[in-house]
Amino acid sequence: MSVTETNTERGIVNGVDLDQLTATIEAVRGERTLGEVTFSVEGEWEDGFKLRSATGALTQAGQKDASRAGKFEMRSDEPASLLGTDTAVSPAEYVLQALAGCYTVTLTANAAARNIELKSYKLQLEADFDLASFLGIAPEENPGASQIRVTVELDAPTATREELEDLVETVQQRSPIRDTLIRPVDVVTTLA
Repeated sequence: MSVTETNTERGIVNGVDLDQLTATIEAVRGERTLGEVTFSVEGEWEDGFKLRSATGALTQAGQKDASRAGKFEMRSDEPASLLGTDTAVSPAEYVLQALAGCYTVTLTANAAARNIELKSYKLQLEADFDLASFLGIAPEENPGASQIRVTVELDAPTATREELEDLVETVQQRSPIRDTLIRPVDVVTTLA
């Protein structure tokens, strides 16, 4: 059973309200614009490699929700070995966190829809970078990650290995952040 299918048993599975999940699916199915969301972040440089950011307004179906603006703060820096002051999470670690968070949402929702109860769930993520392009030593090479590896550990006593493998495959197919990372995305940068 997938997230797009109705679960016959209602309730809370893995902290997911199945009635709300089904209602959201049906609402977006009925009016696709409800599924169109724009997240925003505003950042301000502090010093060196340090940035302080905060969540901006969330726009859904063309309607802005300003209640999230400034609600959550994030900071980034680089490790001392990479010329930073090691005061915050690095941007590369935020990319891994974004993927881990999205995998969690996607996995939890799909497990709940399939009535797979999770006892525990752990992720291990790694990303490989070669800084030669960033440093201008090899400008012809890509500065981004060459590979991201994710290991998923699931403890779901009532599910078979095959069901869990299918669940992880579904996560790979449906995770918006994974999709963003694996395909070309138009990033438009402008000077204000």
